[in-house]
Amino acid sequence: MGEMDDGKLFSMVSATDLVTQIARQITEAIVAGRLKPGQRLTELQLSKEFGTSRAPVREAARLLESQGLVVSSPRRGFFVRTLTAFDLRDLYELRIGLELHAGELAIERASDATIEDLRRQIDTLYELADDGSVERQIFEDFAFHRMLCTASGNARLLKVYDELANEMRAGITLIGKLYDDPHRIAETHVPIVEALARRERDTLREALVFHIATAQKAVVRLFDTVGPEQVESR
Repeated sequence: MGEMDDGKLFSMVSATDLVTQIARQITEAIVAGRLKPGQRLTELQLSKEFGTSRAPVREAARLLESQGLVVSSPRRGFFVRTLTAFDLRDLYELRIGLELHAGELAIERASDATIEDLRRQIDTLYELADDGSVERQIFEDFAFHRMLCTASGNARLLKVYDELANEMRAGITLIGKLYDDPHRIAETHVPIVEALARRERDTLREALVFHIATAQKAVVRLFDTVGPEQVESR
């Protein structure tokens, strides 16, 4: 996802629910790496691109601050948050707990159709392993796990997952590569779905912990190697 043809990062928004629309576009720009860590969100510039007053831009920035994507500085404004390796470690630890609970609920609530959708998503991961951008591979990987959280039937759990996923996707995108061979990553999703299909709670827990903990160790190590100075200059 690159910049628009006219050089703008954002498109004009409609009058309905301005804050949410603006926050969504800024989030996508951060996650995709078009807005860099430490970069200032200039209210005047953004309001011109969105075609709004500065007030909804300010409210959108405050919303993103509450979600951990943006930080504010007195008298200086809002800036894209700079994640650290410790931040990513903490996010993954929370993600493990969240997805384990989602899996517990999905054992009871996931339909056969949902399980087939998860299998098809793994097929997508395999296809992208041969021909797909890193950004798309990252997106579809998180899409698989979002589907698992959706299968829990718990809307609040899904909301928390979405906030975590945005922060993690931003960090992984900044590394600029996947933590492992994309075929291997796709393969490690298979035991998750098969355990869910058999309604085997303990096996599902083991598959999720292995998959997410392996990613955590590798991603945190890669991010720590890149370092904050290199991340901000990407």
